[in-house]
Order: sequence, then C-alpha cells, then structure tokens
Amino acid sequence: MIQISIPAPDVTITKQSDPQESHIYGFTDFHLISRETGGIFMFYNNKEELLFVGKARKLRPRIKKHFEDTVSPIKDHRDEVVKIEVCIVEGLLDRAIYEIYIANKFRAKYNADRVL
Repeated sequence: MIQISIPAPDVTITKQSDPQESHIYGFTDFHLISRETGGIFMFYNNKEELLFVGKARKLRPRIKKHFEDTVSPIKDHRDEVVKIEVCIVEGLLDRAIYEIYIANKFRAKYNADRVL
C-alpha cells in the first residue's frame, strides 16, 4: 500500500467579514500567495468542510481565476468559501497525485470529476 502524507499548508488566508481594503469575495490577502510557484490549493467552508481542491503551475493567478471565471466548478458557490489553504508543491506529478488523493480522502464537494 502506498502511504501519502498531505503537506502542511504554507499559506492560509481567510475571508474578512467587513473588508476595508480592495477584496475579491472578502479575501484581501492574495498577496501572501506566491505568484510564481506551483502547488495545490484547498477551499473550505465555515464548517471546515473541503469544498474544492485544485493544482496550479502558478498559484495566485489560478486561485484568483476561480473567483472570476465563468466556468469554474465553484462559480455558483464562491460565497461559501471562507478559507483557502495553499501548499507549495513543485513537481507536476506530485501535484496531480495530491489533488486526486485529497479530493477523494476528504470527499471534496465540488470536485465531482475527481472523486471516485
């Protein structure tokens, strides 16, 4: 049996209830997420349930795209997201394995295409 350890988040940002700065769906700390590195990201609701897990070659632009794109799997559920966790994972294959493993282990609500 293969043992997979989920990496600890490198960055966690949370939704602000009354943001005073420019924001996207209440998130003001996107600047904390690397613009140039790859990894995986997880969106959680207020019950700490995993809503969506994804992978990206460049994290910040990909995460922001989920809040702007009309074809994102979370497009109708963006308001549910209250926490975003980011793990730096450089390897393409590693990112793919983590994405599928995490989506299945935690039954990610909006990763229907990844959950077996």
